Amino acid sequence: MTPSTINLFKKSPPITWEKLPDDFILPDEPVDNNLQPLLAAALRESLELAGLILESMLIASNFGLCATVKTQTVVKAPDWVYIPSVKPIASGEIRRSYTPHLQGEIPTIVLEFISETEGGEYSINPHYPYGKWYFYEQILQVPVYGIFQPKTGELEIYRLNQGRYEQQKPDENNRYWIAEINLFLGVWQGKKAEVTAYWLRWWDKSGNLLLWGSELVQQEKQRAEQEKQRAAQERQRAEQAELELEQEQIARQRLVQKLKELGVNPENL
Repeated sequence: MTPSTINLFKKSPPITWEKLPDDFILPDEPVDNNLQPLLAAALRESLELAGLILESMLIASNFGLCATVKTQTVVKAPDWVYIPSVKPIASGEIRRSYTPHLQGEIPTIVLEFISETEGGEYSINPHYPYGKWYFYEQILQVPVYGIFQPKTGELEIYRLNQGRYEQQKPDENNRYWIAEINLFLGVWQGKKAEVTAYWLRWWDKSGNLLLWGSELVQQEKQRAEQEKQRAAQERQRAEQAELELEQEQIARQRLVQKLKELGVNPENL
């Protein structure tokens, strides 16, 4: 589903990139269910365990992205956002929000998880407080926008092209190549944190799934068990070879004894 934006947007409103006022009250929108934070955490976890997160990056969930449009401060908090490079903050300071251009690069990708409650993921409202789609496409101009339906496992990826989002087609594995991150993004069905659901997962360019911590632990257990079995097999082979050698030596001794009984010197043979 792609909103028809071409005839709705005329000239973009004036946009400036200003620090969020210290007394600005950020919206406190509770998540609709316990799956949303799990989805966001899982996306970050596999990146971190794969060593793909740098200190200069900002990866967050339900974190305010800010812009000043027509002198009005606008804040949207996507369910998941990946920003490749941000300016460092002072030691001990807590980052309350993020203003692109002023505090670093624009986000590479934002993801929204559709919940039971309409969250405006497709909203193209060009007036304050602005729809999410309009905000990401026209104001922030985020290169990649993803909308995920956890209930059905449907994932839509849109890429900015000449100022408009165009829906992308998945590959033969039903995954989307995110060139800016050098990874594929797709849907995986299974169990994590005692929850069986549809999850968003990362794959590298060779098609290898980036694993979660629990999967790495299980993988290590399997590797240790396989090593244990291999060592046991090697030990059995060594014991069998030793037994065969002992049997061969006994048979040789018996032959020597038999030859001596027959008056034959084995050394002359």
